[in-house]
This record gives sequence, structure tokens and C-alpha cells, in this order.
Amino acid sequence: MITDVIDHLAGIQPGSPLDRLRGRRPAAREHAQRSYDALFSPETEEEITLVERDAVAAFVAGLHHDAAVAGFYADRLAELSPALLEAVESEISAGATTGPYGVYPGEGPLSVESDEGLRYRAGRPGELGARLAAAFEHAHLLVFRPREAGPESLAALARAGWSTTGIVTLSQLVAFLTFQIRVVAGLRHLQKGPTS
Repeated sequence: MITDVIDHLAGIQPGSPLDRLRGRRPAAREHAQRSYDALFSPETEEEITLVERDAVAAFVAGLHHDAAVAGFYADRLAELSPALLEAVESEISAGATTGPYGVYPGEGPLSVESDEGLRYRAGRPGELGARLAAAFEHAHLLVFRPREAGPESLAALARAGWSTTGIVTLSQLVAFLTFQIRVVAGLRHLQKGPTS
């Protein structure tokens, strides 16, 4: 059993300099792990199933182009639903882009930052099911077009069968994964040491 997922994903060994560095912030370390546990080992699957959680996690990690993190969540999904993993991998390819994107309204000073970019729509909704297709579209929006997230995207989730609590949990999941992936990337960079 993995006791600290961030350490595992970053390849941090017990007693290493990075382990000691993370040990200086025990509360941050503990809260990150507790967030992972709450999201991926929930007390109930009433609002969002483990398969849905792992499918969204594999999708979001794949969009971030982090092979180790994406592999970790893909392996979790493969244990629960190997058939779904192929559809998820196809959706990662369909949603691959850079971003962030979004269009500022009007001709104000921020309009120079407007970038239409990719507007992702699930390509295999029949294999994903309505709930996951809507979840992937929402996750892609949060990752690449966060300033455009609003009532329309939430309404699309509700139409696909997501409850208010499920939508909140889904959004927390995407936010946590984005945080986790960035922390892991930063720790890996520190592990490499100074570059010349």
C-alpha cells in the first residue's frame, strides 16, 4: 500500500534530501495525502463511482502529459475496468492540446490574450456513457479554459445525470489532480538538482 502518493509519483525515497525537505511541512504533506484518500478511497460511491474517479483521473493526467502520473491512474483504472481504459486513452489523444485558452469579451486590454484553441467534445460517448462524456468535457474545460467554466457547463453535467454533490466532487478531483501533478513535477525538478 502506498502511504504517500506524491512521494511515490515523484520517486522520493525515505531519508532522501527531498523526503527531509517535505518533512519540514508535515501538515502540507498530510493534507495532500488526506485529499487523495478522500477523493480516491471515498466512504461512499453514491455520487461518483471509483471507476468514474479513476477514468477522470487518467484523462486529466493524460492531458497534462505526465507519463508517470498518467500511468499510475491508468493502472488504477485498468484494475477496475480494462475495457474503459482504451476509450479513455482515445479521448486523451482527442483532447491533447496546450492552452490555456479562452476568449475575453469586447475590445479591452485583455483581448490580446484571447485564444480560441481546441474546444473538446468527447468522441466516444457511446463507450464512455453520458456521465463520463460530460465529465471529460467539464474536466477539459477546467484544465484548458478555466475562465469559461460557468452555468452552461454545470447544466451540461446535470443533464448527464450528475448531482450537485457529484459536480462539486468532480471539480475537486480535477483541481486536486492539477495540484498533484504540478507538485510532483516540481519535486522531480528539485531532485535533478541545479542545471548549468
